[in-house]
Amino acid sequence: MITGASSGIGAAAARLFAAEGAAVVLMARREDRLKQLADDIEAGGGRALAAPGDVACAEDVRQVVARAEETFGRLDVAFNNAGWGTAGTPLHETEDAEFDKVMAVNVGGLWNCLRHQLPAMLRAGTGAVVNTASTAGVVATGAGAPYVAAKHAVIGLTKAAAAEYGERGIRVNSLVVGTTRTELIEGAVKQHPELETAFVERQIQKRMAHPDEVAHAALWLAGPHSSFVTGTAMAVDGGLTAV
Repeated sequence: MITGASSGIGAAAARLFAAEGAAVVLMARREDRLKQLADDIEAGGGRALAAPGDVACAEDVRQVVARAEETFGRLDVAFNNAGWGTAGTPLHETEDAEFDKVMAVNVGGLWNCLRHQLPAMLRAGTGAVVNTASTAGVVATGAGAPYVAAKHAVIGLTKAAAAEYGERGIRVNSLVVGTTRTELIEGAVKQHPELETAFVERQIQKRMAHPDEVAHAALWLAGPHSSFVTGTAMAVDGGLTAV
């Protein structure tokens, strides 16, 4: 199950996981994009189910997890990648509605996913969860304060879930993702061009990531080669958190 699958990191992960033999359940709000992506994957010989929904809605998430089990028999892996944020607005000028939305998608959305994915994995007897955090979950990056707070919470939820479910066969990890060329980032740069430089100036590698690079990290955390890894916040950030 991959959330935020209609574009960017989520779409890249969907193609990669399917190419590696996984049956992928694709969740996002944009149904037309999901269906096109699922069609493309199936045309290439993969297995995919488009399951539109909003992670901020608990019932939507419940239904997608149920469809995953009904269609493919079990849920083994979840890549909780859906997110939303803003940049460039000082904390005291940030509207309550913006704070609420950032929290609803990034924290509430992850909560909804874990609440329904973990029982499915318990039924399967095993599982791996990968949550998309951010360098904003480790340091104040210049992203909006609500986003920084939300991504810190993602890492906290990841650690708590890893501690609770590790002895029951479920691993839970997060990705500390650096600036990646997604729709969200491209939109922020278009609004505030000065962010292009700010996003990469503190990194060792002076560039943004491609979504495929993050997708490969998610694949490793979700697969058997990381079998002794849980509760970690793995940096995929061009070296930002190393300096």
